[in-house]
Amino acid sequence: MHCPFCRHPDSRVVDSRTTDDGTSIRRRRQCPDCTRRFTTVETASLMVIKRSGVTEPFSRAKVIAGVRKACQGRPVTEDALALLGQRVEEAVRATGCAELSTHDVGLAILGPLQELDLVAYLRFASVYRAFEGLEDFEGAIAELRAAAERPPVEIAEQRH
Repeated sequence: MHCPFCRHPDSRVVDSRTTDDGTSIRRRRQCPDCTRRFTTVETASLMVIKRSGVTEPFSRAKVIAGVRKACQGRPVTEDALALLGQRVEEAVRATGCAELSTHDVGLAILGPLQELDLVAYLRFASVYRAFEGLEDFEGAIAELRAAAERPPVEIAEQRH
């Protein structure tokens, strides 16, 4: 790390802390030449491979913008969208992969969106899964109904 003041090619880390959201590390550094201190912020990069083959950095804002379109006219708050964006980012980072396809990001969106709003879920799924007709919608609705009718699994049953 070059010193931003004297351009010395080395620096010493004085202090390291994770940021509040845990996605980056803030480091205080000191230049051994001019002894001035400066701060750096380090983040792990997560790249998304688009259908065209182009790669771009993962953007939580893009996830939220896409889901916002599906939620248009629905009783979904901005806070709920922000939380969904955070859950999606945590899920894709938890895969441990440095590069993900847009398909993988879409899969990560579907679960939290289904919990948030079923109509928005169907709207998003219709584009993401490329629904071609009423049969596709009917199939998705049948899946949602079947999932809603399943009784919740008791904790005691899970242990056996």
